[in-house]
Amino acid sequence: MVQLESSWLEALQGEFDASYMAELRAFLVARKQRGEVIYPKGDEYFAALNATPLPAVKVVILGQDPYHGPGQAHGLCFSVRPGISPPPSLQNIFKEIREDLGSDGVDLASGNGCLNTWARQGVLLLNSVLTVSHGQAASHQGQGWERFTDAVIAAVNQQCEHVVFVLWGSYAQKKAAFVDSERHCILTAPHPSPLSAHRGFFGCRHFSKANHYLQQHGREPVDWRQIGE
Repeated sequence: MVQLESSWLEALQGEFDASYMAELRAFLVARKQRGEVIYPKGDEYFAALNATPLPAVKVVILGQDPYHGPGQAHGLCFSVRPGISPPPSLQNIFKEIREDLGSDGVDLASGNGCLNTWARQGVLLLNSVLTVSHGQAASHQGQGWERFTDAVIAAVNQQCEHVVFVLWGSYAQKKAAFVDSERHCILTAPHPSPLSAHRGFFGCRHFSKANHYLQQHGREPVDWRQIGE
């Protein structure tokens, strides 16, 4: 039985009953039987959904797949466990928040990269692929997770109003095909990775733009400066 928040379970029950999900489960079991370590832990595969119920979603930030180093991934894209220093992409996200929202933004020296506070404010921190093997980036792509997260995006698109979809990098931007831009806001930019952040992520001002859109449509803005558990 999948342990999933009730609104998401209702929206996604058909996915769990589909044959591709059985094949995905078999893939994960086989990897574990080979002795591979999989991130995040099994009870955190759906942490993003459990942290942000479907009716509460205001913003969707889409990542690629989880961090593949020990002690980092905990089921929220770009986020790391409390007490773990922010990886480079997350550091760049924090730098953009400071530039966008003012010098009193995120304290980069705090060493805190946990984004649970965003999730509780209605920010769905969703990876396209929800698992990865230790030390092997993108090792679980093409096994079914993409179809599942397509269904997640489609559920938000259909059941929520005036959501901001934040799509960084070409991989995330493919999900725009499931979003009605007449009813929602789509923000795109290069990925915050050090390899691409200087090509347009820095200066995108997505955090203030997201809040402006939310306020325009009568929704509470997100306190992006609030980082932690």
